[in-house]
Amino acid sequence: PRSAGAAPGPVCYGLGNQEPTVTDANVVLQTLNPTHLLGGRMPIDQALSKAAIGRLAERLGLDTMATASGILSVVTANMARAIRVISVQRGYDPRDYTLTAFGGAGPLHAARLARELEMTRILVPRNPGILCAMGLLLTDLRADFARTRLFLLAPGLAGEIAEIFESLASDAGRWFDSEGVGSDARSTARTIDMRYAGQNYELSVPLPDGPITAENIAGLQAAFEAAHQRMYGFVAQGDPVQLVTFRLEATGMVAKAELRKWPEVGPDASAAIAGRREVYFPELGRFVDCPVFARERLRPGHSFTGPAIVEQMDATTVVLAGMGARVDPYLNLILEDR
Repeated sequence: PRSAGAAPGPVCYGLGNQEPTVTDANVVLQTLNPTHLLGGRMPIDQALSKAAIGRLAERLGLDTMATASGILSVVTANMARAIRVISVQRGYDPRDYTLTAFGGAGPLHAARLARELEMTRILVPRNPGILCAMGLLLTDLRADFARTRLFLLAPGLAGEIAEIFESLASDAGRWFDSEGVGSDARSTARTIDMRYAGQNYELSVPLPDGPITAENIAGLQAAFEAAHQRMYGFVAQGDPVQLVTFRLEATGMVAKAELRKWPEVGPDASAAIAGRREVYFPELGRFVDCPVFARERLRPGHSFTGPAIVEQMDATTVVLAGMGARVDPYLNLILEDR
C-alpha cells in the first residue's frame, strides 16, 4: 500500500482518499480503535475503510479480512527486510537485540515484526509517538564550519593553520551567540581532512585543543599514518601528505532529561483495563475479545499476557497471543515472546 500522507490521509479520515492504507487495514482489523484516534480527539469512519479494502478484495479475489491481513503481512515483510539490511548484512544477529518500537505506528506493528525476525523482546517507551520530538529537544545543538586550503604538511605551517582555525572559531562564536548558547555550554573540536598527495579521498584527523606548534604538526603526521593504516592497511613512508579541509565542530550543550525511577506496585494490571474490543488476529484466523489497557494507568510491576491492546494518545500497542507484557521502573512497556 502507498502512503496517503497527512492530507488527505487514510480513507477513514474522510478527507477524500479512496485508496486503502495501512491505517485503514488496522482500523478494519480493529487493532486500531474503530471509532476514534488521538485519545478521542480525532473521529474516524471504519465503514469507509471497510468499503475501500472491500474494493481491493474484489480485485484480488479475497475477502475483506484476508485482504486487510495481507496488507499487514506486506508491511511486516518490508520492515523486516529493511532491518536485515542494517543487521544481518552487517554481521549482526537481530535475535541478540531488543526491538525498540517508537513513532505513532511502531508499537502497532512491533510484535509481528519481532516474530518475523525471531526477536524475543520489545521495548515500547512511555511516549513512543513523540520520542523523536523529545530527542530533538534534548539533543545538543551542533554546527560545522570548514575552510578548504591545500598545504603540504610541514613544520612551518603552524602559523597558517592557527590563522585558519581562529577564523573558524570566530564563525562559531557568532553562531553560538545567534543560538543563545551560554559560555559554559559551548565546546568545539578541531579536525583536518588529510591525504597522501594524489589521493582522491581524505581521512579526518583530530587536532587537539591549545596552541598550534611544530609538535602538533608532527602529531598530525603520526595520527594520519595511524588512521591510514587502520583504513587501508598500509603506510606510504616518505610520501608527501596534504592538508585539505580544516574543520571546527561547534556544540551547544542543552539540559538533558532525568530518568525517574518509579516504585513497583505489583503485577495486577486489572485497574488499567479501560474496556474490551473484538480484534481480528490473522495468526488465529478470527476475532478475539481483547482487554484494552489505558497506558497512562499502567504502573511499574504491572504485567499481563496477550492477546491485548494498549492504547494511549500518541500510539497503540498490539500484544499478540503468547506474548507477555510488563512495565519496568521507568514506565517502559516490555513485551516478551514466550
